[in-house]
Amino acid sequence: MSKVYSIKTVQKIPISLNQAWAFFSRPDNLKDITPPNLGFHIISKHHGEKMYPGQIIEYTVKPILGIPLYWMTEITHVSDQKYFVDEQRFGPYSLWHHQHHFREIEGGVEMTDIVHYKLPLWFLGDLAWLVMVKAQLKQIFDHRFVAVEQRFGKWV
Repeated sequence: MSKVYSIKTVQKIPISLNQAWAFFSRPDNLKDITPPNLGFHIISKHHGEKMYPGQIIEYTVKPILGIPLYWMTEITHVSDQKYFVDEQRFGPYSLWHHQHHFREIEGGVEMTDIVHYKLPLWFLGDLAWLVMVKAQLKQIFDHRFVAVEQRFGKWV
């Protein structure tokens, strides 16, 4: 049986909690911090501008050889200016549970992402994780870190 893997990233951003929440809680802004080579494209017609529990967001990504994959996530939990959680409903993972936490600190905001995920296909999923998925997810979060710094400035 395939394992459940996890990723945790922490980034300090020199902006107010209001600014951070206004940006990160808008689904349309996700494309601005996603690597362009993933071909991220929101296809939802009614996903809304502001995040809310029960919100469905549909998009396509091209993680392998430019082949588009359909992905649907649901925003399952929202605590205004504290955290939100998105969970995959349809897509490439057997499990995708992504927590986004925001905490006001002196000089800005500390943003923490915690992702628990599982790949399909038992040991083949574990092999895919070892060969490709682990590195690809690291690259996505590394890109996001840099994109956030470019948009909001570096933490000093």
